[in-house]
Amino acid sequence: MKKNVATIRDVAAAAGVSTATVSKFVNGAQRFSPAVEATITEVIERLGYRSNPLAASMITGRTKSIGLSVLDVGNPHFTSIVKGANRVALAHGYTLLLVDTEENPERERPLLEALSRRVDGMIVFSRMREAEMDWMTQLGKPLVFFGRLTRLEIPWVISDDHRGAYMLTRHLVSLGHRKIAYLSFPRSRRDEERLGGIRECLAQHQLELTIHEGSAPTAAEGERVCSSIMLGVEHPDALICYNDLMALGFMKSAQGLGFKLPEDISVAGFDNIQYGLYTSPPLTTVDLQSERMGVAAMEKLIATIDGKAQPAATTIEPQLILRGSTLKRN
Repeated sequence: MKKNVATIRDVAAAAGVSTATVSKFVNGAQRFSPAVEATITEVIERLGYRSNPLAASMITGRTKSIGLSVLDVGNPHFTSIVKGANRVALAHGYTLLLVDTEENPERERPLLEALSRRVDGMIVFSRMREAEMDWMTQLGKPLVFFGRLTRLEIPWVISDDHRGAYMLTRHLVSLGHRKIAYLSFPRSRRDEERLGGIRECLAQHQLELTIHEGSAPTAAEGERVCSSIMLGVEHPDALICYNDLMALGFMKSAQGLGFKLPEDISVAGFDNIQYGLYTSPPLTTVDLQSERMGVAAMEKLIATIDGKAQPAATTIEPQLILRGSTLKRN
């Protein structure tokens, strides 16, 4: 026989209060006297009442859900960000709703507009130029953005890509590398910051930079461009890749072409994804603290939703992780 599920009317009748009182108490919309609250609490526990989240959202205007838009959930960098953000969301009683735009700028706006109607706030990655993002501020929901903004008044979180790139380049120069190249991903706003850090360091040592443009931030793209980089008249003695995935694809292809790593070329990337630790050789990388970025963004957004003052920008310091894919030149 199916057990009857307690309703809000059952709770109100047993507690001797109105259904409106029970609703406001359950959803935190209003406080009552200690005696009334104790009675309602006791009845709820005794009857096993569970509130309806949809009904609660209609009363409070809050969904207790937060949206997170990432560019490619298959990239471990974004997976780590989701992990950090979700941990904070759960600790504050929020459910995380994830949207993967799959590196497709045309999908971003319709997906985010649809997501905004289901959440209390959003954390956003985007490939859009800032000049094209005004519509985000008109969604009517608190926002936190991953990446530096100069015009829009949206709080943002970044890892210091410029500093990370500078530290990595300085390391390569200290190893004796003089022919350094960069495998870029120009569609990313972070690419410009990384390129700036590389160039600043090389300029201080009167060294030139060769740039090879990639069309996607993927291992497959790193694998695809390898032959054009390595089989030219003179290949670089060190390659910095836009991210670890591109670096891992490049390393696989270079070894397939018969090159020894790092003897023939040192390779490094960004993100410190877990797979870089298990390659042969293990990958030198810049740890951008992906999980901490997710934590910081979620904490900033929840504070904003709660009406607490927050700094407009949060910058997280990167760390240089030295492994076997970079080697001192004789």
